[in-house]
Amino acid sequence: MSDAIITVENLSKRYLVEHQSKHGGRYTTFREMIAREVNNFARKAIDLVHGRPIIQGNDVEEFWALRDVCFEIRQGSIVGIIGPNGAGKSTLLKILSRITPPTEGRILIWGRVASLLEVGTGFHAELTGRENIFLNGAILGMTQREIRKKFDEIVAFADVERFIDMPVKRYSSGMHVRLAFAVAAHLEPDILIVDEVLAVGDAAFQKKCLGKMDDVSRREGRTVLFVSHNMSVIKALCPSAIWLDRGLVRRQGTAEEVVGEYLATVAPSQDRFVKLEDVQRLHKLEDGLRLLSLEWNCDLPLRHGEPIKGRIRFRARTRSQDVVIGIGFANLEGDRVLTYETDSQVGFRAHVSETGDHCVEFAVAALPLAPDIYALDVFCRSSEINSLDYVPAVIQVEVVAGTKTPTAIIKHNTGVHLPSSWTWENLEHGGPTVSPAQI
Repeated sequence: MSDAIITVENLSKRYLVEHQSKHGGRYTTFREMIAREVNNFARKAIDLVHGRPIIQGNDVEEFWALRDVCFEIRQGSIVGIIGPNGAGKSTLLKILSRITPPTEGRILIWGRVASLLEVGTGFHAELTGRENIFLNGAILGMTQREIRKKFDEIVAFADVERFIDMPVKRYSSGMHVRLAFAVAAHLEPDILIVDEVLAVGDAAFQKKCLGKMDDVSRREGRTVLFVSHNMSVIKALCPSAIWLDRGLVRRQGTAEEVVGEYLATVAPSQDRFVKLEDVQRLHKLEDGLRLLSLEWNCDLPLRHGEPIKGRIRFRARTRSQDVVIGIGFANLEGDRVLTYETDSQVGFRAHVSETGDHCVEFAVAALPLAPDIYALDVFCRSSEINSLDYVPAVIQVEVVAGTKTPTAIIKHNTGVHLPSSWTWENLEHGGPTVSPAQI
């Protein structure tokens, strides 16, 4: 008899994507009709080659987010789920959390499931933090007595004592995440499912959450499913991993082996225009600000020691104050090594006082990154902790050697190489060993 707490058998999920007609209300000419059918045929052929069958109707596209996914997870294990954006990771977690039903296949789950998939998941915006704790506990089937027993521990872990009787609609994204994780982790679910939403929180809280996930698995025997783009965290926290690619299970096994094979396949993007609007987020669509695109205004690949320029376009649905937009370069393990933000320029933070589309341009005089492949994050926040939008590891970018790149940087993979000033001294005789002109 299997001791699996989760069994997934031939799981598939299909979405019907409606496209707005480009022809409006006018008649379509015979020439336009022929051209459209040729394009549709080409698109079907391309997607079939890549394992994603597409059926194109008038304005409806059939997209398989998952195809024939099969695996088992044993009780008490911590399993990392990895893959690029659009691989089907979030769809899988939503099905396991019973948020959306599968199209085909079945899932067998033994026990209570608590999920943290996006900012505000499972919260009623009009209710207070206190009321939402009891609501979530009731959903998990706990009695009020059981919830009260855990209440103080939840509030202390989330560090929201001052705001516990405030409606959660007034919480910042950081406060949302802290309370949501504390509720999910402390109300004793048999299975804890966590998407990359933890990336919205600050570094100290992320470390605290990772420690708690390890604790509930090793000491309390509960099962954890964890999605992250941070491969070093996956290897440190998860003994095993599942790699999803275009809706298919590409590999499953030990985290060390799966992550190694996944990183070996990563290829840098050569696209000068990167669309951010449709990338899977940690935020709901009604958020006040939405990142739309990143456009490089320099040659690709990027070059060490040479200028880079770009433009980020975003859409404001509401007015926002103290807005900071930035990009971050992370190594392929997922550890951030370099960040550029708009407020690094004399601490200026913009007030977005008008709704609609806006853009911000950035320029770096000399890129200090050593030659390598990096994952690029694009993000926007207000204040220090309130994340407005965040797109992690949206693309992989390559940095190559520039015309003046020292050989030592290439040979030793120094990561970030910044200019500095050094003074040489002879301690025996006093005075400089060499003059600054000789250095």
